[in-house]
Amino acid sequence: MDLMEISVERKMGREEVARLLHQLADSLARHNGVDFKKDGVKVNIRVPDEVTVEFEVEIESDESSIEVEISW
Repeated sequence: MDLMEISVERKMGREEVARLLHQLADSLARHNGVDFKKDGVKVNIRVPDEVTVEFEVEIESDESSIEVEISW
C-alpha cells in the first residue's frame, strides 16, 4: 500500500515541459532528491546514488507518449 501518491496531469507547452524536466534533473544532480507539494504540504524525496530507469515510447496513429520511470 502506498503511503503517499502524487499524481498530476495537465496540458503544457513543449518548452514548459522542457523547463520542468531540466528542473527535475538539476534537483537530482545538486540535491540528491526532488521536492513535491500536495495540499500545501512539501515532501522531499531523497534519491539514492543508484536507481533503475525505465524508458517507454508508444507510437500510435492518434497519440504518442514517452514515459520515464525512476525507481529504487
